[in-house]
Amino acid sequence: MTDKVPGKNLDVASQILRHATRLFAARGFVGASLHDIAEAVGIRKPSLLYHFRSKEDLRRSVLEQMLSHWSEVIPRILHASSSGEAQFDAIADETIKFFSEDPDRARVLLRELLDRPLEIAPLIELHVRPWAKILGDYIRRGQLQGTIDPLVDPEAWVASTINLVLSSVAVHAGLGRILAEGKRRKSVTPTFPPRLVHELKRMARSSLFLAPAAATATAPDGAPES
Repeated sequence: MTDKVPGKNLDVASQILRHATRLFAARGFVGASLHDIAEAVGIRKPSLLYHFRSKEDLRRSVLEQMLSHWSEVIPRILHASSSGEAQFDAIADETIKFFSEDPDRARVLLRELLDRPLEIAPLIELHVRPWAKILGDYIRRGQLQGTIDPLVDPEAWVASTINLVLSSVAVHAGLGRILAEGKRRKSVTPTFPPRLVHELKRMARSSLFLAPAAATATAPDGAPES
C-alpha cells in the first residue's frame, strides 16, 4: 500500500480521526485495530503512528475532538441569546445537529461510557463538567426567576438530557423502524428525522420550563403540534 496524498479539505491526521471514530463506533476500542484504521485511510500503520503515538493516544484524540467542541459552543450560545428559551433552543439544536450529522460520534461515546467508564472519566471531568456547571447555574437562575421548574435537579437534568440525545441518535438505525410504515418498513433513513428532533426538544423543554412552549410554534412535518 502506498500512502495517499491528503485531500484539500482533510489532512492525514483529520482523516485518521474520522476513520478511527467510525471504526471505534462500529467495533469498539478493542475490536478496531490500528492496521484497520490505517488501511481505511489509505496509509501504512507507521504513518498513522507518526501522527498518533499509540492506539490509546488515538482514542484520546478522538474523544477530545468531540468533547472539547462544547467548551466553546455552550458559552457562546448562552452569551449570544437574550432569553432563556432562546438559549435552550439554540443549545438543543446545536447538540442534536452535532450528533445526528455524524451518528458515529454518539455511538463511540456510548461505547466508551459503557465499556471503559474509568478511562473516559478524566475526559468527562476535563471537557464536560465545566460547561455542565454553566448550564446548571443557568437552570438555577431560571428557577429563581420563576421560569424553570423548582423541582428540577440542574446537574441531573443535564446528565439525563445528554444521555437522551446520545442514546436516541446512536440507536436510530435499529429503533427507527418503529417510525417506518408500509413499504419503508424494511429500510430506515440514516438521517435523524424531524419528528424525532421535535420530540427530543419537546421532552427536554417540558421537563425544564414551567410554562409550555409558545402556542404559535410550528411543528415539523409528521410531528404533532404541541
